[in-house]
Amino acid sequence: MNKKQADRPRPGQNDTNGGIAMGDYKQTFRRSLDDPNGFWAEAAEGVAWDKRWDKVLDDSDAPYYRWFTGGRLNTAYNCLDRHVENGRAAQLALIWDSPVTGQVAKYTFAELRDAVARFAGVLKAQGVGHGDRVIIYMPMIPEAAIAMLACARLGAVHSVVFGGFAGHELAKRFNDAQPKVMVTASCGIEPGRIVDYKPLYEHALEEATHAPETVIVKQRDTQRCDLTPGRDVDWDDAMATATPADCVSIAATDPLYILYTSGTTGQPKGIVRDNGGHAVALTWSMKTVYNVDPGEVWWTASDVGWVVGHSYIVYGPLLNGNTTVMFEGKPVGTPDAGTFWRVIRDHGVVSLFTAPTAFRAIRQQDPNGKRIGDYDMPQFRTLFLAGERCDPDTLYWAQNKLNVPVIDHWWQTETGWAIAANPMGLEQFQVKAGSPTVPVPGWDVRVLDGEGQEMPRGKIGAIVCKLPLPPGALPTLWQARDRYHQAYLEAFPGYYRTGDAGFFDEDGYLFVMGRTDDVINVAGHRLSTGAVEEVLAEHPDVAECAVVGVRDELKGQLPVGLVVLAAGVDRANADIQKECVQRVRDEIGPVAAFRHVAVVSRLPKTRSGKILRATMRKMADGEQIEVPPTIDDPAILDEIKLSLQDLGFRI
Repeated sequence: MNKKQADRPRPGQNDTNGGIAMGDYKQTFRRSLDDPNGFWAEAAEGVAWDKRWDKVLDDSDAPYYRWFTGGRLNTAYNCLDRHVENGRAAQLALIWDSPVTGQVAKYTFAELRDAVARFAGVLKAQGVGHGDRVIIYMPMIPEAAIAMLACARLGAVHSVVFGGFAGHELAKRFNDAQPKVMVTASCGIEPGRIVDYKPLYEHALEEATHAPETVIVKQRDTQRCDLTPGRDVDWDDAMATATPADCVSIAATDPLYILYTSGTTGQPKGIVRDNGGHAVALTWSMKTVYNVDPGEVWWTASDVGWVVGHSYIVYGPLLNGNTTVMFEGKPVGTPDAGTFWRVIRDHGVVSLFTAPTAFRAIRQQDPNGKRIGDYDMPQFRTLFLAGERCDPDTLYWAQNKLNVPVIDHWWQTETGWAIAANPMGLEQFQVKAGSPTVPVPGWDVRVLDGEGQEMPRGKIGAIVCKLPLPPGALPTLWQARDRYHQAYLEAFPGYYRTGDAGFFDEDGYLFVMGRTDDVINVAGHRLSTGAVEEVLAEHPDVAECAVVGVRDELKGQLPVGLVVLAAGVDRANADIQKECVQRVRDEIGPVAAFRHVAVVSRLPKTRSGKILRATMRKMADGEQIEVPPTIDDPAILDEIKLSLQDLGFRI
């Protein structure tokens, strides 16, 4: 399939009014903004309430809006108990597939409900109750999801920290959340290595000023650890004697969880998610955005340490009555680039949600997609990508090899669910490569200049969302309302600042070009580094790339490219570099002043797959950098540093 073919609507798609189909989407979107009370009250009928709300949208403390004030419910009940009561007791709720251990485990809704109730009893026996915080520091094992849901059952507030996170960073989260209990495991398992958790969390416990009183440890067969008497509790022993705990009815505005993101001050920001709005938004999104029905098998290939894992491994699919797949492995190396297709085949997955970086890794190892043909996947119908800007070349490759719709969509830890997407359950639009399509109903997205004025179509500016944000978005930061205001509301009064830059095209499609810092000024010309990345990614030998803007005395900033080559490429790097420079000159023009490109073995990324562009930019500018705590492999920074020095940057 060539690119012009890929841009055409598939059979059955509408392509009217400049590309935006005028049907259910337009009516639904308009109503969500004109009548948010009626719109979200209807959506809330998909959730079981102990007490209905007094107000759907409470604007009494604007701009700090709240949803469903006065309402009471329990999120874990909505995820599990109500499905057991309504005929899904024997349906699979959770499938754990772990190629790193060679194990698969399956839980029906009844079995998962019972495990969650029992572990809620374990937590309750340790004094955990409504409003108490629990840190969950776990690998991708079923016990991580069970612990999350058990907290929700009690009305406790969980804060999941990616398993294997550095002890110093874990200590910061202890100090901010002040948890009563930590739930962890003896180890995590990565391809080729075992991550011993105990030294990491012991470091955190020693450093923190507000360490948890109790540590509950799931001992893994791969590697067990010594337990500290008087503090540590063995998960299996506690579960064997626990009394199951009932669901606690809590306020819709009570927090369900805190999820920390790295702050610019070095102090982590605790994103708060409430119970009521979160349950309503995620339940509604499963059909509207992803078009999956209760009973179908859904797989999000992410980690519960990230927001995608919270929303669409654990809560969203279970709220909707789906079977959710939990995967302990990697897109390549466990054991090969065919592992995703094996999981889809084995478990009957209808839709996969993962990051573009996962597909770039698969493509690098299997550029012709030969392994896809090894697995029969007739039920598989949609691929969703998010978490990192999806370059058109990756989208075209996936479309061509899988022969299913490939849907890029855009959201953030703060928002909890999609801001912009191709709403598959409402109306399937023509795909435009590089665009997550249109704002999702509930999200009033605008593009503003530095003075807060709306930009004309086609012009890059700051992407913002008009307040109030829809249900499910963050209402505040944990114990930091002033910081919440400063970080998100202050720059553009009346709007939420996303921190991303982009534009609407003439057809109303949104293009997210990267973080605001990734729009650079080259001799007075505003240039998106994402646009340069698109050109580099089209080179047939390039599997993955990143472009950063670095300081230049003459032009202000210059774009610098780093490219990773596809497996099996056996050509001189110098030739590929020259071709990359020429491509950018041909496609974007001399105004880009693009002449610096380096070939590297891999790019520095977070564990969730986001490329650390800001770190590379600071490195090229000669600034002091702190190695981000979320980095997957710190050693790669040494290679990047040498590559930048070879390009002439004084680091």
